[in-house]
Amino acid sequence: MKPLVRNAALNNYVEVSQSLGIDARALMKRVGLDPVGLAVQDRWIPGTAVIQLLELSAAASRRGDFGLLLAERRSFSNLGPISLVLRDEPDVRSALELLVRHEHMYNEMLRSRLSGANGLATLKVSLELGEAMAARQATELAVGAFHGVLRSFLGARWQPLSVCFTHDAPADPGTHRRLFGPVVEFDREFNGIVFYASDLKAPNPMSDPLLRTYARQYFESIAVSRDTTVLDRVRELIEVLLPTGRCSIEQVADSLGIDRRTIHRHLAASGETFSAVLNATRTQLAEQLVANPRRSFTEISGLLGFSAPSAFSRWFRERFGCSPREWRVRGTGQRPSGEE
Repeated sequence: MKPLVRNAALNNYVEVSQSLGIDARALMKRVGLDPVGLAVQDRWIPGTAVIQLLELSAAASRRGDFGLLLAERRSFSNLGPISLVLRDEPDVRSALELLVRHEHMYNEMLRSRLSGANGLATLKVSLELGEAMAARQATELAVGAFHGVLRSFLGARWQPLSVCFTHDAPADPGTHRRLFGPVVEFDREFNGIVFYASDLKAPNPMSDPLLRTYARQYFESIAVSRDTTVLDRVRELIEVLLPTGRCSIEQVADSLGIDRRTIHRHLAASGETFSAVLNATRTQLAEQLVANPRRSFTEISGLLGFSAPSAFSRWFRERFGCSPREWRVRGTGQRPSGEE
């Protein structure tokens, strides 16, 4: 199946796009992503859509450094729950190894590896896309983000021995040199960062030994396996695709890189059907959205993937036994007929 990434991968995308004079909303729609959905950082979206979006944005803005402009704005919070543990790891090695070991918790495309030899440490970064496609911007974003993490531990003046990219140099390497210094190199055999192994022994200045145990316990309670089920992925993608008006089993299958029969088979093994999962997801979202008086029913209709407010109203009445307006007025939080 095609990999997914957290919405947080696109943190500050809208702001950077606006600063460069390009239409973020139009470009996101073009690759099937919902701009409003970016507000939910822990929602998962198709990784290939993010790759395409970054390449389109670089072309539209005529900025070959678009990925790095995003990397400059990265912070620990972009990593999600794992960031809470990183802050209290005792040293750089422990933090970096934790980040590499649990990379699937924030980006299923990312493959990173830390190795050491002859007094040097090498962090290699690659992306597994499941298909051939240009990924220069996403690669530079990933390497830039790791570089930012290392600097957060080692200080703003820290500089690696080399920052390597397999692609050729941009026409204007100004941003690359500003971010990485004079050590950035192109046309190398791998993407990643080379630095002194002794840097890994540096103590983490942010660490609080008293909080470390609690942070670890919390993280272990929420850490997820790499083996996310098809049902989990389908639910995530339905939430992502509903506002685009393109939520069909064919679109979900395409986002996952499998055919619809495979989805039917996996869902059947879990006692589910696509239509049942779609309806359940819509129902859960409808309860949350209709209860919010700041949302208009026309807006909610679009967010739930209906072609017209009238179609949404009919579906809602069939599902909940009353109109959306009546539900909102009652404010009782009742559930659909026949459910507990």
